Amino acid sequence: MDVIKLKPLSVCDTNSYIAVSKAGNAALIDAPADADYILGEIEKRGLALKMILLTHGHFDHVGAVADIAERTGCDVYIHERDFTKLTDPESQLIQFFHVRGYRPYAGAKPIGDGDIIKLDEIEFDVIHTPGHTSGSVCYIADDVMFSGDTLFARSVGRTDMPDGSYEDLMRSMAVIKDLGGDLRILPGHMGETTLETERRLNSYLK
Repeated sequence: MDVIKLKPLSVCDTNSYIAVSKAGNAALIDAPADADYILGEIEKRGLALKMILLTHGHFDHVGAVADIAERTGCDVYIHERDFTKLTDPESQLIQFFHVRGYRPYAGAKPIGDGDIIKLDEIEFDVIHTPGHTSGSVCYIADDVMFSGDTLFARSVGRTDMPDGSYEDLMRSMAVIKDLGGDLRILPGHMGETTLETERRLNSYLK
């Protein structure tokens, strides 16, 4: 699996990633904003976008979903507990951040903990990691974990927004800490890290 990190997008400088199979098919992990830029990056590499995997439903991770899905016909996946955020501006924090130009999207497929989403030879394991939102997930494929706003380098996602829970997040940290081996962590904001590094240095994983 090849992974391409896109430039930070949206007013929150949100990371998104393209996971590429051997056949040149692609999965987009989060779609923060600027569908033209994202699709341009996919097209100039000669890739075919097959799916969008959403780590949660806040606007800065889903802002371009409707445009990209309509233009490509790709599947969209989001945890069942964040499913309604794609059509509810209030729970998506649109109004809180005074975001304009939002388009709702009602065609996503709900997923749950333990699901496996396949893209050719790539298998994305879904781990439900509530805390930042009730439907936050991490996706693990090969030796990579796309952690969204659950786990950052030396930090974790905030829990003071509607639908957040510090207690749930700490339970999610315990699950992540107990994952076997080491993983490359690609978060929703800031730089990448590794699971072993976070076990040693992140106070939330101790």
